[in-house]
Amino acid sequence: MRIAIIGATGLVGKIVMKVLEERNFPVKELIPAASQKSAGSKVIMNEQVWKVLSIEEALKSDPQVAFFCAGGDISKEWAGAFSETGCTVIDNSSAWRMEEGIPLVVPEINAGVIASHKLIANPNCSTIQLVLVMAPLHKIYGIKRIVVSTYQSVTGTGIKAVSQLNNERQGIKSDMIYHYPIDKNCIPQCDDFSVGGYTKEEIKMVNETRKILTDNNIAITSTAVRVPVYGGHSESVNVEFERDFDIDDVRNILSNTEGVVLTDDTESNVYPMPAFVQGCDDVFVGRLRRDFSVPNALNLWIVADNLRKGAATNAVQIAEYMFKKGLI
Repeated sequence: MRIAIIGATGLVGKIVMKVLEERNFPVKELIPAASQKSAGSKVIMNEQVWKVLSIEEALKSDPQVAFFCAGGDISKEWAGAFSETGCTVIDNSSAWRMEEGIPLVVPEINAGVIASHKLIANPNCSTIQLVLVMAPLHKIYGIKRIVVSTYQSVTGTGIKAVSQLNNERQGIKSDMIYHYPIDKNCIPQCDDFSVGGYTKEEIKMVNETRKILTDNNIAITSTAVRVPVYGGHSESVNVEFERDFDIDDVRNILSNTEGVVLTDDTESNVYPMPAFVQGCDDVFVGRLRRDFSVPNALNLWIVADNLRKGAATNAVQIAEYMFKKGLI
């Protein structure tokens, strides 16, 4: 297939190429595209060197699938033009996620909503790892309320944020992507502030979770925090169910959920951590324990590589599903 990657020189775009290669997706021709500044540079995939094009040149190359990894503004400007040619667009930005009629997809949960759509939205990285764990529990126990606090890697902001952290650790003055130093610090702000003092990231988690789980009655509140780590995002989650549960049954459910790895042995100090999930495609969950302060409530700790399952891998899995179903 002719595969375009818009934003091929960015963090997510590079991982998309890596995942396509690892999973042997049938790529006949790679069409990497980026800003005018990066156009003309080279990328390597499947031991071949490919020239980076402008987005306009990529559109003229008539790709069958286009992964958009260049931010919401680029997606709003160009995704429609690609899909109108018959190209299937899988968009990693927030541009289309809450648009009515646009599928918001985590394949293990709701691949069936894709149907014949030509524009599919990839959820927010923090949302993906949350809903993958919540979905099977919601089916059985019914989720009443979720309280989630995130501990998000600098890789979620992009290459410039990684450079800021690296430079701070070396004592080098450089551009500040965050309002404050990130090394040896935690910044309780991911994305810009919006309605009611919540950040856009926090609002995304609320709205996207309800859309994916198809339940607007779930009460959700979140606090998103940026932390100085590379490997992935972590989440402290408190979930209150409509029905009571047995903790061993919850363990069994999660152990048998596709894409989820139960990592929970407190006697041996075993639990998920971003330092050990980097490069993995699964979502890891541990620290399972009943919340004794309210009825039917559970505490969990969820960790995943935000560039893999939180972005690139989920997008590629969408393409794999569509390819197998003959939709592309």
